[in-house]
Amino acid sequence: MPNLDRRRFLRAAGTTLLLPSFASLGHKAFAASKKNEVKRMVCLSFGWGVTKESWYPDIKDTGPNYKIPAGLKPLEEHRKDFSIFQGLQHQFSSEAHWGSTYLLTGANRYAVPGKSFHNTISMDQVAAKVWGANTRYNSLQFDCKNASDSGHGPGLSLSWSSSGKPLQGLPNPFLVYQKLFGNEKMSIAQKKKMIQRKGSSLDAILTDAKSVRRDLSHDDKDKLDEYLHSIRDIELQLAKEEAWVGKAKPKSPMKAPKKGLQGYQEIKIMYDLIVAALQTDSTRVITYRQPVESLLKSLGISISSHNMSHYNNEERTKVSMLRDQKQSELLAYFFKRMKSTKDINGKSLFENTTITYGSNIQSLHYLHNAPTIVAGNTSLFKHGSHYVYSEAPLCNLWLSLLNANKLNQSSFGDSTGMIESFLV
Repeated sequence: MPNLDRRRFLRAAGTTLLLPSFASLGHKAFAASKKNEVKRMVCLSFGWGVTKESWYPDIKDTGPNYKIPAGLKPLEEHRKDFSIFQGLQHQFSSEAHWGSTYLLTGANRYAVPGKSFHNTISMDQVAAKVWGANTRYNSLQFDCKNASDSGHGPGLSLSWSSSGKPLQGLPNPFLVYQKLFGNEKMSIAQKKKMIQRKGSSLDAILTDAKSVRRDLSHDDKDKLDEYLHSIRDIELQLAKEEAWVGKAKPKSPMKAPKKGLQGYQEIKIMYDLIVAALQTDSTRVITYRQPVESLLKSLGISISSHNMSHYNNEERTKVSMLRDQKQSELLAYFFKRMKSTKDINGKSLFENTTITYGSNIQSLHYLHNAPTIVAGNTSLFKHGSHYVYSEAPLCNLWLSLLNANKLNQSSFGDSTGMIESFLV
C-alpha cells in the first residue's frame, strides 16, 4: 500500500461520502436510475408554543374528517397532505423556554453524570449522514437572529451533531442566499491553500492532544475524546469542502433577497430559499428555527413573544391566536411552493420530502402535548388525519419517520417503538 498521509486516507476511506455528483461524469444518468430513491428532509421549529385552545383540533375528533381549528385554518387546502398529532412529548423535557434545543433529539440533559447539560444527535443529522453523500452540503441550518426570536436554550440550535454539539445556523436570508449561490471571493488556489493550512493546524492539535492523554484522569480523558470527535467532524467538513473546490455553485432560481428583512417577509423568503436549496440539490437536509419576536413586530404588535406566550388576558390571547394564524399562513405558502416545484426525478419536491413542523413547548410552560405536524412524502405516510395518543414519546414519531425513509434505526432518543398506524 502506498504511504498516504492521514488526511488522504480519510478521504480515500470515505470516497462515497465525500465526492460530489458531477453532471459530466454521469450524474444525470445516475439521478434517472435512482428515481425512487430521492429522499429529503426539512425540519421547521418555532418557539413559545401555540394557543392550545385554538391550535389543536378537538381531542375526540380524530381521523380524516376532523374539523380544522382556527389556528390551522390557512392549511385547509392541504389537509390531505399533512397530519397533526396530539399527546406526544419528550420524556426528559424540563425547560419551558427551550423550544428547539431538544425537539429533534429527545435527549436527557442529565444523562452524563457530573454534567448539567447533555444532548445527542438530532434526527436531521441521522439523515444527513446518509443523504449528504453527493450534495455540496451534507445539511444546512437556517436560523433567526436573536435568542428572544425563538425561545431560550443552550446552543440556540435545532440541529445537533453526532457528538451532541450545536450546529449553528445562518441567521438571515441574505447570508443563506450567499452561501447557496454567491460568488466565491477566493481563487481556487487560495481556497486550496486555506484548506491545507487548516488541515495542518488540525494535525498539530491532534499531536499535542494525544501527547497529554496519558497524564489525564478518567473524566478528563472522556472530555478529550469528545474534543477529538469534534476535530474529526471538522476534518470531514474540510475534506468535503476540498472535494467541491472548483465546482461552480448552481444558478439561482430566485433573486437575491434584500438585506434587513424581518418577521413575516423574512420567514417567507427563508421558505423560498429552502425550496431553492432543494431544487438545485445543494443539500437534501435542512432545519429552520424561525423567528417569533420579529414576526410579531412585523405585524405591528408591541407585545413581546414571551408575554404573548403567557396569554392571561384578552389582548395577549388575540395576539397569540394571530401569531398561530400567520405561521399557518406561511406554512401553507411553503407547502404550495414545494408542490409546484419539480425535483430531479420529475416528482414534486413535496412528494420527495419529509417535513416536520412544531415545538416541544405546548404553551405557557407546558411541555406535554407538543404541537406537531408532519407533511410531505405522501407515498410513505397516511396523511390527512388527526392522530391522538396518550403521553407517548415524540421520538416514536421521529423513529417512524427515519425508518420509513429507510434510515434503519433500532431506536431514537427516548423512543419505545414505532407508530405503525401512520405508515403506508
